[in-house]
Amino acid sequence: MTTDKKKLSLTSKVLLGMSLGIVAGFIFRTLLAEVAFVQEYLVNGLLQVGGEIFIASLKMLVVPLIFVSLVCGTSSLKDLSTLGRLGGKTLAFYLVTTAIAISLALLMGNLFKPGDGVDLTTATSFAAKEAPSLGDVIIGMFPTNPINSMAQGNTLQIIVFAVLFGIAISLAGKPGERIAALFGDFNEVIMKLVTLLMNVAPYGVFCLMAQLFTSLGLDAIVNLMEYFLVLAGTLLLHGLVTYSIMFRALTGLNPLTFLKKMEDAVMFAFSTASSNATIPVTMETATRRMGVDNRIAAFTVPLGATINMDGTAIMQGVATAFIAQAFNIDLSFNDYLMVIMTATLASVGTAGVPGVGLIMLAMVLSQVGLPVEGIALIIGVDRLLDMIRTAVNITGDSVVTCIVGKSEGAMDVARFNNPDAGKSEEEIHFPHDTQPQTKTGA
Repeated sequence: MTTDKKKLSLTSKVLLGMSLGIVAGFIFRTLLAEVAFVQEYLVNGLLQVGGEIFIASLKMLVVPLIFVSLVCGTSSLKDLSTLGRLGGKTLAFYLVTTAIAISLALLMGNLFKPGDGVDLTTATSFAAKEAPSLGDVIIGMFPTNPINSMAQGNTLQIIVFAVLFGIAISLAGKPGERIAALFGDFNEVIMKLVTLLMNVAPYGVFCLMAQLFTSLGLDAIVNLMEYFLVLAGTLLLHGLVTYSIMFRALTGLNPLTFLKKMEDAVMFAFSTASSNATIPVTMETATRRMGVDNRIAAFTVPLGATINMDGTAIMQGVATAFIAQAFNIDLSFNDYLMVIMTATLASVGTAGVPGVGLIMLAMVLSQVGLPVEGIALIIGVDRLLDMIRTAVNITGDSVVTCIVGKSEGAMDVARFNNPDAGKSEEEIHFPHDTQPQTKTGA
């Protein structure tokens, strides 16, 4: 019993791996920068291989997890009108939080004026990719080849096919019941695979952090320190305060309990800087720790990872204010409204497009007549800020998941209030969705 108490939790292990990785990265960059063996075999060898394998392992789970979970959730719906109500609520909440995020960012950007005194006249050219139209995105949501969509990891197409497949199962009678039971077993196996992967997470996080901070130049951050601090501060304000207020107001539950249970998912998001790669952990957090029914989380979490871009919206708001101030261009009230509307709609219109953050920013700047070339100067600090943005994004996904789940009567409040739900003495535990497992050897 004494030995069990001394075991570190998964959260502590990941935090330790992250901290040691940051320290190791600075040592490799400063003290051992000239040692060829360290740079070639450790930084660009062992650390790179370990980090990329960890990311690849997370991404490996995304497609089967989205497809199987969503099929299980949709096929369990007895009333198909519930699906339309569920989709409408989820999309509305995601758009509202994005609009709040960019409004807050514009307010902070104009309050602290990070672009005053910054000379962007020497900014290098930046060529932005052209964003697809909203119509093209809607058409592109429907796959012509579902297997190819899964191979390419096209999240929106996978969601559409899984929903249609789940509906067909629910309408197919006895054959559908047999298929639904099979997918239920698949879902249990995939969640066990998530458990196995989480056990090696601290080592993967160490590799990612060590390699990142070996290559991260602090001079880039120093040159844009005010922009960096304003953006990072706004991200934290939105992630900790805005979401807490929404969560309390719309669920009546304790936001501090919510934030405590988000620790693992936030650290995974921070270290991977990828909402899609963090989907398995976000799903586990929402269902096993928060108590949201799988049929809700299976829909809201993958959709949120694709279209919920609160962190990116905040970056656009602060960057817009920063670039306008740096070029001494005054924006009118109508311009700011245009920025809010463009960024909010673009979060859906550019869903699933590679490099979506910079595409959206280029769209916003062009819409209000600001020079797109200004993006080139802020790219230098974007990698570190992207890690914070991703943590904010997946927190927003989980907030909306809980709000929608509570409003649909599909959230186990007792599980949410239980600090040990989803955990065991073996660092992390996945109890069954509907029946709590009994601890043995107590």
